[in-house]
Amino acid sequence: MEFIDFKKEATLLIDQIAEVRRLMDRHSRLEELATLEQQMNQPDFWSDQNNAKKISKRVSQVRDELDHIDKLESTKDELETYISFLEEDFNESLFEEALATLPAIRTFTEKAEIECLLNDKYDHNDALFTIHAGAGGTEAQDWAQMLLRMYMRWAETNKYDFKVIDSLPGEEAGIKSATVEVTGNLAYGMLKSEIGIHRLVRMSPFNSQGKRQTSFASVFVYPEFDDDIEVEIDTKDLKIDTYRASGAGGQHVNTTDSAVRITHLPTNIVVSCQNERSQIQNREKAMAILKSRLYQHYEELREQEKKSTESSKTEIGWGNQIRSYVFQPYQW
Repeated sequence: MEFIDFKKEATLLIDQIAEVRRLMDRHSRLEELATLEQQMNQPDFWSDQNNAKKISKRVSQVRDELDHIDKLESTKDELETYISFLEEDFNESLFEEALATLPAIRTFTEKAEIECLLNDKYDHNDALFTIHAGAGGTEAQDWAQMLLRMYMRWAETNKYDFKVIDSLPGEEAGIKSATVEVTGNLAYGMLKSEIGIHRLVRMSPFNSQGKRQTSFASVFVYPEFDDDIEVEIDTKDLKIDTYRASGAGGQHVNTTDSAVRITHLPTNIVVSCQNERSQIQNREKAMAILKSRLYQHYEELREQEKKSTESSKTEIGWGNQIRSYVFQPYQW
C-alpha cells in the first residue's frame, strides 16, 4: 500500500470515528454514572437485591461505554499523528508501523459503530436463543449442532458467557434442539439479526452415495429480562412435566427425573431446563425463561406497529432462509 492509499483509508476511519463519537455523548454518560454511583454508596443499597443488581449492571455498561469513547478518541488522535508525521518526514519503519495498526483500528471502529446503533429497547439485555433442526433427519440435526458450535465460538471471541440450558440430542448425531443463554452487554442486540432459517449446502457425510445435501435449521432469539418484571402467570395455565436429563451426567443427573418442561397452555409457549443439579433449580430457571418469553409476547401484542415476533417463525424449509452456507458445488 502506498502512503496516499494509507492516508485515504486513515482519513475515512477518522471521519467514521468522528461520526460514532457524535452519537456517543460522553457528558450524559458521566452524569448517569455519577448518579448511579451515588445510589450504590447508600447504606441500604443492597437491601433490594434485584434493584441493586440492575444498577450494578448498568454501571458496568456505562463504564464500558466511556472506555469505548476514550479509546475512540485516542485512536483518532493516533491516526492523525501518523498522517502528520509521515507527511512532514516520511519514514519507512514508521509507515510500516502505521500500516500494521489499520486492521485492528478498522475492526474496533466497525464494532463501535454497530454497538452505537444498537439502541432499541432491549438491545442491552442478555439473550436467550433456541436452535431447532429442520426436516432432514440426521443431516439437519448435525447442521443444528454446527450452528450451536458456531455461536459458541462467536461468544468466546466476543467475551460473552455462553450456557446451554437445555438440549435434545439426535438419534445418530447432532441435536434436535437447544436452548442457550448468552450473557453480556448488548448480547440481545448483537444476536437478534440471527433470527430466521439458516440453510446449509454440502456433500453430506451421512450420505453413502456422497450426494449434495441441503439442510435447514431455525434460530430464534429472545431478550432476557430482569427478575423484577411483572408478568401474571396463573398456575392453572401451566403444564409441568419432569423427565430424565440427557447429557454428560453428574450427581443425581441422569439418575432422577430432574429435567423440567413447562407449557403455558394459553399461548402454547414451551420452555425446558435440564442443566441444573436439581429439579427445583431446573424449575426455577424454566420459570424465569417462561417469564421472559411471556413478557416479550405481551409487549409485542401491545405494540401494534411492530411485526409480531411469532410471525417470523416460518416453516423450516425452502424459501424462508435468511442466510445460506454453501460448501458445494464450490471448491477451495
